[in-house]
Amino acid sequence: MKVTELFGSNVFTDEVMKNSLPKEVYKSLRKTIDEGEPLDSSIAGAVANAMKDWAVSKGATHYTHWFQPLTNLTAEKHDSFIEPSGDKVIMQLTGKNLIVGEPDASSFPSGGTRATSAARGYTAWDPTSPAFVKEGTLYIPTVFVSYTGETLDKKAPLLKSMTALDTQTKRLLKLFGIACRKVSTTVGPEQEYFLVDKDVYEQRKDLMLTGRTLFGALPSRGQELEDHYFGTLKPRISEFMRDLDETLWSYGIFAKTKHNEVAPAQHELAPIFTTTNVAVDDNQLTMELMKKVAQKHNMVCLLHEKPFEGVNGSGKHNNWSLSTDTGINLLDPGETPEKNTCFMLVLACVIAAVDNYQGILRASVASAGNDHRLGANEAPPAIISVYLGDQLGAIVDSIVLGREYVPKKAVPGSIGVPESPIFPIDTTDRNRTSPFAFTGNKFEFRMLGSQASVADPNIVLNTIVAQAFADAVDALSGAQDFETACKAYTEKLFKEHYRIIFNYNGYGPDWEPEAERRGLLNNKTTADAIPECYKRENIDVFVRQGVYTEKEVIARANINLENYIKVINIEALTMLEMGKQDIYPAVNAYVAELCSVIAAKRAVSEKMSCKADTALAEQLSKMNDAFADAMKKLEKDLSEMPAGEGPASQKMAHVILPDMDAVRTLADGMEKLCASDYWPYPTYTELLYSIR
Repeated sequence: MKVTELFGSNVFTDEVMKNSLPKEVYKSLRKTIDEGEPLDSSIAGAVANAMKDWAVSKGATHYTHWFQPLTNLTAEKHDSFIEPSGDKVIMQLTGKNLIVGEPDASSFPSGGTRATSAARGYTAWDPTSPAFVKEGTLYIPTVFVSYTGETLDKKAPLLKSMTALDTQTKRLLKLFGIACRKVSTTVGPEQEYFLVDKDVYEQRKDLMLTGRTLFGALPSRGQELEDHYFGTLKPRISEFMRDLDETLWSYGIFAKTKHNEVAPAQHELAPIFTTTNVAVDDNQLTMELMKKVAQKHNMVCLLHEKPFEGVNGSGKHNNWSLSTDTGINLLDPGETPEKNTCFMLVLACVIAAVDNYQGILRASVASAGNDHRLGANEAPPAIISVYLGDQLGAIVDSIVLGREYVPKKAVPGSIGVPESPIFPIDTTDRNRTSPFAFTGNKFEFRMLGSQASVADPNIVLNTIVAQAFADAVDALSGAQDFETACKAYTEKLFKEHYRIIFNYNGYGPDWEPEAERRGLLNNKTTADAIPECYKRENIDVFVRQGVYTEKEVIARANINLENYIKVINIEALTMLEMGKQDIYPAVNAYVAELCSVIAAKRAVSEKMSCKADTALAEQLSKMNDAFADAMKKLEKDLSEMPAGEGPASQKMAHVILPDMDAVRTLADGMEKLCASDYWPYPTYTELLYSIR
């Protein structure tokens, strides 16, 4: 099948809707999707019937309300289309069943918003995200709320944040005489991942239970030769990527770019940007399909942020932009940004938002896995800062510092031979160490973890920028000389929030002390980052913009801390199990073998040298004793966990994780000394280089 025919073949696309719905029904549904008009419930029956007929023609027998609970995963409960008709059945999907579902909500995280006994929950159709057929089931994207109305998912607040930003942006644009029906954020989340051989994976208990290696000495060759990045694809990897592309295209996902990433066995997939809520759905589906397609090729896709120590971790770069339905990209600086009053105000508002709410922006990407990644190997540090590049940086410097701005133009470049094509040299470079970097006509938020939902950071981004726009409108409305007032307000924002702009190396040794001097937050762990969500000013911004209630903000913070504690607890228990049952006995067995060799040599001749064997046996024996002591300390500290998410998360971050590091350091050292036949697990070399 041609790609153009394959693309979207499993999706209830606009073309399918147009061909299968009555004209007035189609027009009404499009107004809801395109303009945010309330859904006319009277059309639900016609839409449901058309959707069912199409799904059945694709082999579907069931439907499900597909939603995103507060677990970073998706959830689904399948119901068949069959309805009794005498002693036979008919295939039916009613308008009511399309619009509303009623799954049990009792076993999903709620963060204290309801009692466990309050089990009722509702799913409600999100018509702005297309339905699709997968594995014999019609998937209907929905939001998920509790019986009392609190949101229990990531989709509902995301949609609310998009509405808030749409509302406030249109208010701002009205001051400039710009009219539009809708303003939308668009996102293109790049996705990094590792692929390992399934047979090797299944011999690693830590990978199976936690998604990362809790033990593992560095291989003799890691990523230091820098030869894997953009390197030639191995045949099995190439076949996987081709299969994955075709699978994603069939679901209407704009998979565009694929390549090897920096670390051995690491790869990346990048989609074309699309509307944020659709991009979130697409990314959730992408992660699921990556794992399933990998299984078909006898491989396992690892989405953990740091599955292997000592090499690059995996992130998910969030390319965020803001556009009107009339085609105006509000983050496009144009040829002369210094003269573009609207762009400069929008830029200043975004910078102010990031500075004012840096705490919750950092918290939005906080997780146990991501804590291992931030601050090294091309992942930005935990300090939020904004990179503007040479051109915009010079403009802002001229405003704040009173310097003369000399416009910088893109110039042609060449390698200096006649055959070489002329290529444009941009007006700015890229900064791979910046967490929030301007990249031409969008911002790239680089702190996201590879296995996390992209909903959370986009909820925060949309909300805080909406608030910044609302503040700007309040300050500028009624100004007699709008142009002068706008420039003055823009200058005020740049000066007040200049501290958040950093155009240099985020890995440099001077940045942390400089950030501290500037008063920027440096919350390196989730335990330190999440408490920002409990602060009054951070709760208020969500409440003012109608994105969360105070109860919902606190609930999500509670859930994040609970998850952090549970993840580290599982990792610690897995480490103890592997250490006690496998590593400690294996090292003892090898020491016993060395002692047998020493005894055999001495039996032959007292003069036979046993120094090397004896030294190795003594070294391993001492290390294994220390290993046992380190495990005892970890076990003891784990058993004495304080009550409450705050104190428990602090202990996990600052006691349990260092305990685990001590256990691992000893084990990895012994792995380097132990005979390979005795070591109980596949090594990093086998994990990273087994796929050909």
